[in-house]
Amino acid sequence: MQPIIISIMGKDKPGLVDTLAKCVYQYDGNWQGSSFAHMAGLFTGFVEVHVPSDKQDALVKALDAISDLTVQSVAVTSPSTQVSTELSVEVMGNDKPGIVQELTSVLHQFNLNIMTFSSHCESAPNWGNLMFKATAVIAVPEDFDEDALKEAMEDLANDLVVDIHASE
Repeated sequence: MQPIIISIMGKDKPGLVDTLAKCVYQYDGNWQGSSFAHMAGLFTGFVEVHVPSDKQDALVKALDAISDLTVQSVAVTSPSTQVSTELSVEVMGNDKPGIVQELTSVLHQFNLNIMTFSSHCESAPNWGNLMFKATAVIAVPEDFDEDALKEAMEDLANDLVVDIHASE
């Protein structure tokens, strides 16, 4: 079976995920995992499927033919087998331009790989300004100093709350 990563983006309408699932099933694919969201009024997401190697090209062609969606697919030729410890980093603070860049820059300084990242802004109760919230799952070496990372992230702003714990 050939692993393929599929990304999609398009105007939301009922049945989009079902259309993808039927296409994957039609080519004997096995849906491994996915993540979907509404972003700026569009339906976006990605899916990992495993498909027989002899049906990979036909599946990609069928995915590209789905109307009203931008679909991209990438065949994974050598899946990663590297094992490392994963930590969940939760961050909350006042929203400001560049906050994601600042956070990811700190992670990069520590040479850490982001496995998943999700973020959103919400209105802060009683304050009226936006609160930024993010969760990142990162791969770290076994002897990693979590306290040094937490300190470096908290130094970005005096209102930033950072919680680091073992990923579930």
